[in-house]
Amino acid sequence: MRLEIERKFLVAGDGWRAASTSIRHLKDGLVGHFARGKVRVRLDGERAWITVKGAREGIARAEFEYEIPHADAAAMIDQVCTGNVIEKTRYCIPHGGLTWEVDVFQGSLAGMVLAEVELTRADQSFSKPAWLGEEVTGDLRFRQSTLLHLCGEAGRPITMDDVLRLPVAA
Repeated sequence: MRLEIERKFLVAGDGWRAASTSIRHLKDGLVGHFARGKVRVRLDGERAWITVKGAREGIARAEFEYEIPHADAAAMIDQVCTGNVIEKTRYCIPHGGLTWEVDVFQGSLAGMVLAEVELTRADQSFSKPAWLGEEVTGDLRFRQSTLLHLCGEAGRPITMDDVLRLPVAA
């Protein structure tokens, strides 16, 4: 079992683009969401994974990830995850000995840009890049499952302004 420890931030400006060292196009499908976690399927080029994430304890949670056949993942996204699919381009940016990931969303979340960094310890200190905005790690409004739910309720794509107008949830 792997422990995922990550912090999530809004992005202020596009200064990160020049420092990007890799780009990945991802498609995530939410298979199931429940009180103590979620199950997600992900397509990344020719590779695919199914991931089970446990309940959060602070900024950490258990994560179980398994590579699966690409065709199986594509079928799950098409047949199981209808309405619960996120498309994004992920940029990797090295900074201060860590790799930051900036996700630029497409589709129903077009215009959303979020950054995250994975840590080895919850209390790990790190250098914040100049392009980093407000931290939203504990803000439920910025969880992918919440964003998908908001799109479903609105019946249209949602914007960052839509999300920021909602009451802060933790």
